[in-house]
Amino acid sequence: MDDLVVIARIVKTRGLRGEAVADILTDFPERFEGLENVVVKPLSGGDGRTLKIEKFWFQKGRVILKFAGVDTGEEAEKLRDSDVCVPEQDAVELEDDEFFDWQLAGCAVETIDGTPIGEVSEVMRTGGTEILVVKGDGKEYLIPFAESICTDVDIENKLIRVDPPEGLLEF
Repeated sequence: MDDLVVIARIVKTRGLRGEAVADILTDFPERFEGLENVVVKPLSGGDGRTLKIEKFWFQKGRVILKFAGVDTGEEAEKLRDSDVCVPEQDAVELEDDEFFDWQLAGCAVETIDGTPIGEVSEVMRTGGTEILVVKGDGKEYLIPFAESICTDVDIENKLIRVDPPEGLLEF
């Protein structure tokens, strides 16, 4: 169960019938349509378990999930602070120049002349261009994930080459 993609995170229960409220962590909320089984994996670690989605609906920017066999508030409470995941092979197909955050995390970042900068620790969403948070040499760099700056993204080899404008990598 290693190759999982997180699509939501259960944050609380709702009502007495075992419903769970989850933050949506996918850019494709429509993917819940037709989705039958998911892996629910606790943030605290441990094995996930496969659950069948009985029904779902969206409410106030979140998704309400009702799983088969989870019929009380107490049972749903056990799912709090868990990620709702799908197998990587079931992830939504992206365009050639689009990437999932989990694909970018851990990528080495270097300049186009081969100077190492660091490693992507996270992707920040700002409402505009995503920002790569790159940690290296005790520093943290914020690099816009723009085609003009990130000239080569090689997911297979976990490498991103950047052509930074003057001043971007200086403090």
